Amino acid sequence: MTTPAELTWTLPHVVAGVMVLSLNMYVLLGGADFGGGVWDFFARGEKRDAQRALIADAIGPIWEANHVWLILVVVLLFSCFPRAFAHLATELHVPLTVMLVGVVLRGSAFTFRTYDSKQDTVQRRWGRIFSVASLLTPIVLGVCLGAVSSGALPMRSPQEAATLSFQVRFIDPWYSSPFPWAVGLLTLLLFAFLAASYLTLEAPEGALRHLFRRRALQSQGALLLTALATLVVARVENPLLFEGLTNGRTALTMHGVTACAAVASIWALATRRFQIARLAAAAQATFILWGWAWTQYPWLIPPDHTITELAAPRITLQLILGALGTGTVILLPSFVYLFRVFKRGDTVFGADSP
Repeated sequence: MTTPAELTWTLPHVVAGVMVLSLNMYVLLGGADFGGGVWDFFARGEKRDAQRALIADAIGPIWEANHVWLILVVVLLFSCFPRAFAHLATELHVPLTVMLVGVVLRGSAFTFRTYDSKQDTVQRRWGRIFSVASLLTPIVLGVCLGAVSSGALPMRSPQEAATLSFQVRFIDPWYSSPFPWAVGLLTLLLFAFLAASYLTLEAPEGALRHLFRRRALQSQGALLLTALATLVVARVENPLLFEGLTNGRTALTMHGVTACAAVASIWALATRRFQIARLAAAAQATFILWGWAWTQYPWLIPPDHTITELAAPRITLQLILGALGTGTVILLPSFVYLFRVFKRGDTVFGADSP
C-alpha cells in the first residue's frame, strides 16, 4: 500500500486516474441501470406494473449510452496497460465471460420486452431474463474487482503457470475466497441503492415515490452492514489489504467522507429532500470507488506489479491522452444534451405525467 507522501503523478498514473474516473461514471450511470433491474425483479403487489413502467421509462433512453464508460475502461486498459489486460483477461476469463453474457442478455431482454408482444407470458419471460441478468452481472463485476484487489492474481512466468491446474489458476482465485463474493454483494447493493435513490426523483408524488424512498433506506442499511462485513472478511483473509483500507490519514479521511455522504443520504431520504438524496448517494458511491483505488495504489496488479511497471511506452500514452482530449469535446456535450432531452421532469414520469 502507499502513503500520501509516495503519491507521484506520472503519465501512467494520469491514465490510470482517467480509467478510475471512467469506472466512476459507469458506476453512477450504468450501475444505476443495473440497480433498476434489481428493483424490477422485486416488483410485487398491485403496483408491480407501475413500478416496472417507471423503471423502463427511467433507463430506456440512456442505458445504451451509459456503456460508453465501461468500453472506455476496457480500451484504456488494453491500450495503455497491455500486459495487465492480457493477464486479467486470461486469469479471470470465466467470470468475465459470465459478466459479458449478463450484459448482453440484460440489454437484449430489455429491448425485446419493450418491442415484442405485450402478452403477459412474453413480458414475463423477457422481464425474468432482464432482472436476473441485472442481479448477476453486478455481483460478478464485484467478484472480479475483489479478486484483483486481494492480490489473488499474481503474474507468473509461463513455466510456473503451466504447472497449475485449471482449478487452481482459473477458478480458486475468485471462487474459493469469501472476500471477492463480499465485494460482489457490496457492488449489487450499491447499484440497488443508487437506483432507488434516483427513482425517488423519477417517480410521481404518491405511492411509487414512497415505495422507492423506503427501498432506498432499506438498501442503504444493507449496504452499510455489508461494507462492515467486507472489512471483517478482509481482516481475516488479507491483513495487508485490511491495513490499506484502515490505516493512514487518507484512508481514514475517505471513510469519514463516505460516512458523511451516507448520513446525508439517510437524512435527505427521511426528510424527503430527494434531490439532495440523489447527490449524496452519488457522492457515497464515488467515495467508495476512489477509496478502493487509493487502497490499491500504486499497484495495478497486487501484490507486486505497479502502474508504472505495466504501462505501455510513453508515446502510446501520449497519443491516447490526446485522443481522449479530442473525444471528450464530443462526448461530454453529447451526454449533457442526451440527459437534457430525456431527463426533464415533463418527459419521464414528471409532475405532469399521469
